Amino acid sequence: MGRIFGGVEAGGTKFVCAVGTGPDDLRDEIRIPTTTPEETITQAIQFFKTTQRRQPLTALGVAAFGPVDLNPQSATCGTITHTPKPGWSHTDLAGAFQSALNLRVGFDTDVNGAALAEHLWGAARDVDTFIYLTIGTGVGGGGMLAGQLMHGLVHPEMGHIFLPRDRQNDPVPGICPFHGDCLEGLATGPALAAKWGRKAEELPPDHPAWPLEAHYLGMALANFILTLSPRRIILGGGVMQQRHLFPMVRERVAALLNGYVRAPEILEGIGDYIVPPALGQRAGVLGAIALARRTVS
Repeated sequence: MGRIFGGVEAGGTKFVCAVGTGPDDLRDEIRIPTTTPEETITQAIQFFKTTQRRQPLTALGVAAFGPVDLNPQSATCGTITHTPKPGWSHTDLAGAFQSALNLRVGFDTDVNGAALAEHLWGAARDVDTFIYLTIGTGVGGGGMLAGQLMHGLVHPEMGHIFLPRDRQNDPVPGICPFHGDCLEGLATGPALAAKWGRKAEELPPDHPAWPLEAHYLGMALANFILTLSPRRIILGGGVMQQRHLFPMVRERVAALLNGYVRAPEILEGIGDYIVPPALGQRAGVLGAIALARRTVS
């Protein structure tokens, strides 16, 4: 019998737990509202204990909202550190699953997990240097450099780069409690709601919200292109479900770069350079399964 893996996409709104081996083999799946750490983690552990009675798991992967401690030399590796999510700061997430299930646990950020899944099975299969951004309730960023997931001093916090607010078209200050006018403060779903009084999915395609959103995302992507030189950019998350936004973002990126980056991917094929995730809404939980697979590869 082949190896079977468990995955936890630990999000600030919900935990998605699944068992399988990849996108063509997701067997059991459950969604658990993110309430308190004790309640949420206990329910997730019980799900895996139940599935293990039918099929033993080889390893578990956890792709978590953050910030998280990824330093293997740290005594708090595997924990959520200081997060705006009430009650979740200093939660030992990986350790809780490891001790309860007696499994190896692969642990990383939710966006790095999604990036790994897209590299294995999705929109980044043919590149080894790329970024994955999710624009939703917050903005998360991750990806790979030369085939390695992005780690360093901590982990990428691409959502918190500082952007100049367009004060003429955007009089509402950014909503990030730490930085105000950063990418997360200006371009998330809650930021859109704060500006326009309606959720993103309620705004029609011709609403003035979208050129402004494309402007902010275009500035961010131009900065990432100039600093990280990714071979592809994948944009996921709830806000990017508004697919009319993609051509607007591509156009803004090209205008801001103004011909300086002479790569044909930007000059001739930007439609294939800034793309949605091929795995769609499953990228997160598949990323967790991919992290589990890495523990035994």
